[in-house]
Amino acid sequence: MKPGIKLLMSLFLSLPFGVYAQNMGADERKSMEKANYAGLKNPGNGVSAAGLNLPPEKMQWWEDQKFGMFIHWGLYAIPATGEWTMFNQKIPADEYAKLADQFKPKNFDANVWAKVAKDAGMKYMVMVSRHHDGFAMWNSAASYRHFDSWETAAHRDFVKEYTNACRKAGLKAGIYYSPLDWRFPGYFDPKGLPENAALMKKQTYGQVEELMKNYGKIDILWYDGGWLAHKGSDADAAWFWEPLKLNAMVRKYQPDIVINPRSGMVGDFETNEGGAAVKGPIIPIPWEKCLNLNGSSWGYNTTQNLMSLKDIITMLVNTVDRGGNMLLNIGPDPDGVIPPAHVARLKEVGTWLKKYGESIYATRPGPFQPVDGFYGATQKGNKVYIHIVKMPDGSSEINLPQIGKTVTSGKVLGGMPIKILHDQSGTRLVLTTDQLDPLCTTLELNVK
Repeated sequence: MKPGIKLLMSLFLSLPFGVYAQNMGADERKSMEKANYAGLKNPGNGVSAAGLNLPPEKMQWWEDQKFGMFIHWGLYAIPATGEWTMFNQKIPADEYAKLADQFKPKNFDANVWAKVAKDAGMKYMVMVSRHHDGFAMWNSAASYRHFDSWETAAHRDFVKEYTNACRKAGLKAGIYYSPLDWRFPGYFDPKGLPENAALMKKQTYGQVEELMKNYGKIDILWYDGGWLAHKGSDADAAWFWEPLKLNAMVRKYQPDIVINPRSGMVGDFETNEGGAAVKGPIIPIPWEKCLNLNGSSWGYNTTQNLMSLKDIITMLVNTVDRGGNMLLNIGPDPDGVIPPAHVARLKEVGTWLKKYGESIYATRPGPFQPVDGFYGATQKGNKVYIHIVKMPDGSSEINLPQIGKTVTSGKVLGGMPIKILHDQSGTRLVLTTDQLDPLCTTLELNVK
């Protein structure tokens, strides 16, 4: 762990999760809270071994992406009450499995998903291949009791269709996989039911191998649910999952894949989950913010709590200005269709990025530290970009501190020049009121 990171992380502020948090079950809430700021406050949590993490130069492409699409889709789309439906509603595994007889998504088209992502300005995708309910979205010979989309009513390999669509669209392909499976009593008591727990672990190793071996180059492996019995942390369960062994196998098939930290092994990046505001200083490690476009749940939900365009842009620039990527989740309906209102909102984001994406993609945070609720900065070459999320009432000026570089000129990105004044304290940027954008005023500065 780098010196001072814990101090920096402690400045992050956690806000309420909103509607979804009020409706989620106690264990689901613990899952969200466990992943909220734990990784950023304690980076490097987990077991490690030489050669299992990527060197910084192999992380550059991932840090350049900035914006991706998360996709939660499975049997839980049918009841439309979220991906934790089986557990929260205490549905017996045999009863829940009957949903597979109904899961025949006639309108699923992974190429449409990829187009929606591209139109939104996203650069990568991460699809849930299997959530905690145990239903695998591919042709999985390792699936316990053949509980997968190939051997049930759908008779389709959705992971194959999805990865092919990503590559065709020029998007990086990520796969989400949950080791835990609620169908196994041994998950909740691995020491008391070791034989049953061993069956679950065998399934995990077999399925991860299938995903890494059978679908070409996979760019991101996004684990979730490494903890045991919904208790403790993912790292606490490393004794059971043996993530060093698991991820050594992953590296055998996918040597350059970027791995998140939720298998119990130290990840190539850290994660920050949920709709809490991003605040505080620049985070000096690779990290990712993941959250829902529909705040009601990750999986499809008839209850809609759609993020506004302003909220999405604010979250994106606040994340990027602090060095992170943002993974925004959508939940397609039972037929595989992304709700039209979600598509429309994502297109609005894409329109904004077409104009201002230069200040987002392939940038790095700084050189100015963010000021919460006011502005943040990114940089690339001799350009510095300022994102003003909200100008203080009655003000049209920003006072930038000295950074050892001189701001030689500046303008609204894609627009008119701004007035720049220098004094002993730093640089003052003076804007006119008609240069302020209610979504996010984006400035381009030339520095030397």
